[in-house]
Amino acid sequence: MKGAKKLGVRVGNWLTAEQGKRLLGVFDRQSLRGIRDYAMTAVLLGCGLRRAEVAGLGVQDLQQREEHWVFADLVGKGGHVRTVPVPFWIAAALQSWMAEAKIADGPIFRAINKAGRIAAHGFSPKVIWGVVKQACQACDLGTVAPHDLRRTCARLCHGRGGELEQIQFLLGHVSVQTTERYLGCKQRLRDAVNESIGIEPGQPATLDAVGPNL
Repeated sequence: MKGAKKLGVRVGNWLTAEQGKRLLGVFDRQSLRGIRDYAMTAVLLGCGLRRAEVAGLGVQDLQQREEHWVFADLVGKGGHVRTVPVPFWIAAALQSWMAEAKIADGPIFRAINKAGRIAAHGFSPKVIWGVVKQACQACDLGTVAPHDLRRTCARLCHGRGGELEQIQFLLGHVSVQTTERYLGCKQRLRDAVNESIGIEPGQPATLDAVGPNL
């Protein structure tokens, strides 16, 4: 887990993919609470939502578009509207929770009392903070906030070749510079991006490197 300190930018943490798997593996998916918390943490890690957005999710938000599950037309920070792709494994986790909890409409994530009864209403984003904190302590990940899972989603997407523009859409950032800060990228001089781009002496030009006829 790595932190970043930059002038004017909040300190943040990022999990590696293996740490993310370890976090998700903490939850007891044989219990109702574990099924809920697994699905909730999967949304944070795999969809990059803010905790307030997760707390506000409704059954009507989970839809299929272009043969892909999405959270449709979410209203995020500053009133910015976006549609967030939901990977199949996360959609399956959500459907498992909703089936076990018998939730057909209204808020997706709800409180569970000591008797195992599920509330009819949603809960505060503070509940999500508590779930993440407890789970991270259980797998020895130190102090990790829900927003760190959002940062982690961005960096893991970028690490697997995700385009900056698409990550910006996913997170709902108005400015691409904000997305760049979430990635926490550092310049690599040993493996410089311009080291081999097809114009070096002795290297054949590719079709992609050939410009229009003049």
